[in-house]
Amino acid sequence: MGIIVQKYGGTSVANVERIRGVAKRVVKTKEDGNSVVVVVSALGETTDELLRLAHQISPHPPERELDMLLATGEQVSVALLAMAIQALGHDAISFTGPQVGIVTDAVHTKAKIIDIKSERILDEIERGRIVIVAGFQGVTVDQDITTLGRGGSDTTAVALAAKLKADVCEIYTDVGGVHSADPKIVSDARKLPIISYDEMLEMSATGAKVMQLRAVEYGKNYGVLIHVRSSFSDEPGTLIKEGEEMLERPIISGITYDVGEAKVTILDVPDRPGVAAGVFRALADANVNVDMIIQNVSEKGYTDISFTVAKEDLRRASEVMKRIVSELGARGLTCDEEIAKVSLIGAGMKTHPGVAADMFGVLAEKNINIEMISTSSIKISCVIRAREVERAVRAVHEKFDLSKEQVKQVAGD
Repeated sequence: MGIIVQKYGGTSVANVERIRGVAKRVVKTKEDGNSVVVVVSALGETTDELLRLAHQISPHPPERELDMLLATGEQVSVALLAMAIQALGHDAISFTGPQVGIVTDAVHTKAKIIDIKSERILDEIERGRIVIVAGFQGVTVDQDITTLGRGGSDTTAVALAAKLKADVCEIYTDVGGVHSADPKIVSDARKLPIISYDEMLEMSATGAKVMQLRAVEYGKNYGVLIHVRSSFSDEPGTLIKEGEEMLERPIISGITYDVGEAKVTILDVPDRPGVAAGVFRALADANVNVDMIIQNVSEKGYTDISFTVAKEDLRRASEVMKRIVSELGARGLTCDEEIAKVSLIGAGMKTHPGVAADMFGVLAEKNINIEMISTSSIKISCVIRAREVERAVRAVHEKFDLSKEQVKQVAGD
């Protein structure tokens, strides 16, 4: 008898009717002969509501206390789902993250899992119970409650699947799988039946909300087969798996966008060895993740350094940079929140020249200016004005005809 880990997002358990629907799906999986471990997010918009409450109390709530508050949402979900499953005649038991030994580091609001003590889950599975675990949360070695950041229930589920050596980790959401673009912007976006870990990593990192980045990293590192599918349909979704297992791969898989970043520019920085290292070391020490970086050509011994960070980290980043500006004797600092990042992802870019030129060309045709560019072997990202993002996504999607099944290349060509 295999183990299946299922994760249900907030929209899947938004009300009593949907919780009962999830319970029926879980019970069916159990009755099909599987051991089932379920990871659940907070009901609907609960996390956002708790955040609003916190910010009504304080504009900058202490992160430790914020974690204590936010972790309560999932505790409601797991208890209600356990009740719903028991009402259907099956034995189920709910746990918080700390109760099942999800141990994290001490970085509040975006902690990382460092260990999972799986004994309690395995004991309950042996008893024939359906195990329900609160997503998004863990505990430090000092017994402080932590949360894993937005989308953290995905990471909980994939990490549990890795630890339990589950047959598959099913991520149930309000969409049918991973699409070639956000279906809310591109009405004819195509559902992808399969995508590689590397492509999904790039899509998650560049704005796709369907899977948290760290969850995909766990999947890749431990070889967890991930199935992203709709909680409102029995149709198959998108399989995320190792790229080498795929005989054919599309040249372009999809286009993503992110309006959750801001651009920071340090003006007239002295152009000498070690300056850039000092700037980004200070940001790293403040636990600020930097995405794109660009440094202008030096003029008269000075240069500008621009980089992007998540908007939620902007206040912390700007505080650090104000100190750095003073220490370096730079002219000043600017912060721009009206940007967006548009990215094109596809494993086939490695062997097909001209993709970047086509992307830049269609943006130029639409009179959309590119402010920053970043590339990898399977990704091209451009920073543009936030107000242009939907137009840019539609134009690029149409240019590469992503609504249709793409021309494929045989792996190794």
